[in-house]
Amino acid sequence: MSKLQELIDRLCPDGVEFKPLWSLTIWDKRFNGVDRKMQPQLISYPYVLANVFDEIEDPSGNVRLLSTGIGGTERWTTEEKAGANLCEGEIVAIPWGGTPNVKYYKGKFVTADNRIATSSDTAVLSNKFLYYWLNNNIDLIAKTYRGAGIQHPSMLDVLSIKVPIPPLEVQDEIVKILDRFADYAAELQAELQAELQAELQARRLQYEYYRNLLLTFNPSAYGCGTDDAQKDCLWLTLKDVAIIKNGKDYKHCNNGDYPVYGSGGIMTYVDQYCYDKPTVILPRKGSIGKIHYLDTPFWNVDTAYYTIINTQLIVPKFLYYFLTTIDLEKKNCGKGAVPSLTQDILYRISIPIPPLELQEKIVAILDRFETLVNDLSKGLPAEIEAVKARYEYYRNKLLGFKEKPA
Repeated sequence: MSKLQELIDRLCPDGVEFKPLWSLTIWDKRFNGVDRKMQPQLISYPYVLANVFDEIEDPSGNVRLLSTGIGGTERWTTEEKAGANLCEGEIVAIPWGGTPNVKYYKGKFVTADNRIATSSDTAVLSNKFLYYWLNNNIDLIAKTYRGAGIQHPSMLDVLSIKVPIPPLEVQDEIVKILDRFADYAAELQAELQAELQAELQARRLQYEYYRNLLLTFNPSAYGCGTDDAQKDCLWLTLKDVAIIKNGKDYKHCNNGDYPVYGSGGIMTYVDQYCYDKPTVILPRKGSIGKIHYLDTPFWNVDTAYYTIINTQLIVPKFLYYFLTTIDLEKKNCGKGAVPSLTQDILYRISIPIPPLELQEKIVAILDRFETLVNDLSKGLPAEIEAVKARYEYYRNKLLGFKEKPA
């Protein structure tokens, strides 16, 4: 029998009492629409706007910058830079606006616009246990967020949430277990990410090696030879095999299913398309190192070109694969800070034209390589999500208390 189960069997075999959050916590502000008896005490913490974090951030400091958002890396400042905004305590926080989430911190901190609570009696309710329980029941918090645009919590509803109060020994044991689980999950996630990123990089290098090998042709006026190691091939310019078309504004379109491409990739989705045949999207301005292959309907804006490809001369995806070997950033003609490419510069790019049958064969090989790379790219977040799911499963089991009969 585990220590936790022994504690539960001995101290709360019939379940635990649930109490409203207001009766267990002290908050940082008096909330509108909340009866004063629900907030007999306050512990005030100054909050700063998020942009102040950028001004005072100092990784060498020991003062945590407590944001309102989810994810991201930990940020720090010094006591000197925190100044009058320096806070200290063991707290649980939810954001006053935005995406519902729960944070725990113990120590010195500067807070953005969070609503901050602390246990009114840590002999009854552990702050860390409260954090784990609220985080495990984030849906209860999320249901209190309302409003158009940026949503805010109804603090009356938050304070009315009922929280289980097992004996403190049980709370402490659960916190110890979940701390270990959290550390293990974080270490495993970091280890998986490092291993998979290394494998992904190796596959990308392998893919690029074979792509460049397959797409290396020798100029010739006589078509392609039969020796794959010395593929003699006719070369034309991009102007000979494709027509470059400008993008255009999509603001008159409604929301829909067709992707809108700029030089950086998909921007949004609309209900109209400008072209529906296989094409290569080329950059005009901005992210000029990126190109995209599409074989489904799309719209593109004026930071990117699309191409009408002569399929009697070249397979569209062969053209795409070959263009990925070209360093377009070296062809930048932008005079200002924004890189750019003109149609004239792009039209002058030399393109090998092996027989269509050979083009198809090369595309099929490179498609298989690309699938291997993409599968691993998808596998990385999937593996990390699996670790997270295992952690959340055990957290749910540990925090699933039954309510003691009245």
